[in-house]
Amino acid sequence: MSKLLAALIASLFASMAMAQASAPAATPAVTKAEAKADKADTKAATSESKADAKADEKVNKAEAKASKKKAEAHNDAMKDKSKAQAKVDKADADDKAKQAAKAEKTDAKADASEAKADVKADTKVAKAKADAHSDKTKAAIKTEKTKAEGQSDVDKAAAKN
Repeated sequence: MSKLLAALIASLFASMAMAQASAPAATPAVTKAEAKADKADTKAATSESKADAKADEKVNKAEAKASKKKAEAHNDAMKDKSKAQAKVDKADADDKAKQAAKAEKTDAKADASEAKADVKADTKVAKAKADAHSDKTKAAIKTEKTKAEGQSDVDKAAAKN
């Protein structure tokens, strides 16, 4: 077992030595191109992370605004419903059925209005999320393009030698 282990370790060191020996020495032009590419990659990655953070912030603001709008719509609906119920409670025995019918109609209108406000708020959030996804994708593509251009420059510099 130990002979096998020793042979494996020896072959590992031998392959590492061959890999190092066969690698061409980097020329100043290649080194310069690699440094320039690394700098551009770092700048692009930073820009992408800023774009991602900005997009996420927009989505968070849209969600907060939608939540506020939904709460306001719900409160308005509850206020309308309670006013209608108060009229039913105050009504004489003769008018009670008529006021109850009006209250039901008011409840239905309030529910419809609340639902409409919820849909509108959810639509705005969905649009903000789609825009954020688009912005993030554009930033990622730009970063990948920068990396590819940098690698291309390094390859060109290496090919000249």
